[in-house]
Amino acid sequence: MTTIKIKGMSCNHCVMAVTRAMEEISTVKNVKVDLKKGGATFDEIGAVDMDAIREKIKKSGYEVENNS
Repeated sequence: MTTIKIKGMSCNHCVMAVTRAMEEISTVKNVKVDLKKGGATFDEIGAVDMDAIREKIKKSGYEVENNS
């Protein structure tokens, strides 16, 4: 399981938007976004391009923290 920190989420709509964005990546499964912790966990079922994840999240209006 991989964990990333996400900035800018404030409500359940944010959680749904980030979840949908991450689930669009075929090698990412079991996405769980935690609003209180400001992050997400996911399983990798193949090579995962973290830049692709960052880009999907950014296009949804949020930002992955650099230390992720």
